[in-house]
Amino acid sequence: MARGTRKTNSAATTATVNGYTGGPVTDGRGLGTTGRMLVRFGTSDPSTCMKSLQQATGVRAASTADFGEQGYSVQELGGSNALVFHRLGVALVDMPAEQLHVLAADAASGIRAIEPERIVQAIDLPANSVEYLRGYRSAVEHLYNSMVGDGGRTVPEHALTGAIDESAATWGLQKTKALLSKFSGKGIRVAVLDTGLDVSHPDFAGRTIVTRSFLEGEENQSDVHDAVGHGTHCIGTACGPRAPGTPPRYGIAWETDIYVGKVLSDEGFGTDGSILAGIDWAIASNCAIVSMSLGAPAELGQSFSPIFEQTAERALAAGTLIVAAAGNDSRRPDLVRPVGHPANCPSIMAVGALDSSMAVAPFSCGGLNGDGAEVDIAGPGVQVRSSWPRQLLYRTISGTSMATPHVAGIAALHAEANPGLRGRALWNIVRQSASTLPLEHRDVGVGIVQAP
Repeated sequence: MARGTRKTNSAATTATVNGYTGGPVTDGRGLGTTGRMLVRFGTSDPSTCMKSLQQATGVRAASTADFGEQGYSVQELGGSNALVFHRLGVALVDMPAEQLHVLAADAASGIRAIEPERIVQAIDLPANSVEYLRGYRSAVEHLYNSMVGDGGRTVPEHALTGAIDESAATWGLQKTKALLSKFSGKGIRVAVLDTGLDVSHPDFAGRTIVTRSFLEGEENQSDVHDAVGHGTHCIGTACGPRAPGTPPRYGIAWETDIYVGKVLSDEGFGTDGSILAGIDWAIASNCAIVSMSLGAPAELGQSFSPIFEQTAERALAAGTLIVAAAGNDSRRPDLVRPVGHPANCPSIMAVGALDSSMAVAPFSCGGLNGDGAEVDIAGPGVQVRSSWPRQLLYRTISGTSMATPHVAGIAALHAEANPGLRGRALWNIVRQSASTLPLEHRDVGVGIVQAP
């Protein structure tokens, strides 16, 4: 991909890509697009299709097939302005959409779908999270008071927390039965695509950790330093230690091999292209699970991305299960928003969030759009403690981002317990093992994830 700076096509934004640093975009609820295009090829070899595209347009392309498990490096692409994700049958192209649509009209081109590259972000609570949590507490208090008829008295703290003793282990590990599992995820590779990891965190000393940055403009592609904390928190839940330096235990699959893909900037923003590059790398690295606590909002009636759906289908066929956060755009009980991109793809396992009393988190998105854009399963997502970059080391936060690594970590336990089950078969066993809840399928899918 050619280096340089390209402004997004939003009317008002400071965000840039090609050296993308991220930032708020004022285009309604969406985050905007980069100006580049994603192209999905048909059954033909994508390299052959890309050659036809090159001949027709003069575009210069590089392929991830040339880089193997190491993933692509922007510096290694030279002056190319298209990148083919060979294993996914998808390309990221820096050329006008109109020109691509003209080519797509010719069946011989091999182009089957074209869509703009989106800007995505880490999925957690809104910026004003303190005020949001106050509102959450008020909503729970109102519900509690209306049910017990106590005349509006203040709810005791234990009624809000579910009175779970977290001195030895977090409530999420208790509710998912991770503490009772004899499996540790040993030998299973889990990729977490996020803001990176504090690799010097003492709780991860001695672990097998493979790192790769997919951010454009990065000078060091092995540098995945997490300045945000979001990635370190998610990796901690999915793959954190059995015995952390400071209790309680917060990690599920404590003997997995951790693959850290930095696809989000130090401001928590990234692009579809960086995510696709991370998925391509995870497949090439034989990762059994990819965990993605990121995305962009979807509107009511909006279809899922056919390009990400094909990506997820190919990942499953290659033995890689993709798990993604459903999104935090709801404001229950008054407003429920649809599952966001890319979790709304039918072949990506979308994760909703629960609190410790097994109620749906007020921010958790729901399966409002049909055609497979549903919540598949739920996990602990309110007031979740996990690892955090130094010097803090630990932090408690909320979001479907926190629910997602619970599912990813438990999927790793199932992968160890069932060595022959990968891809779609692993998807099935994770869902079949869930514990049903007396809640709408729209909100929690098959129920709360459970360890083997």
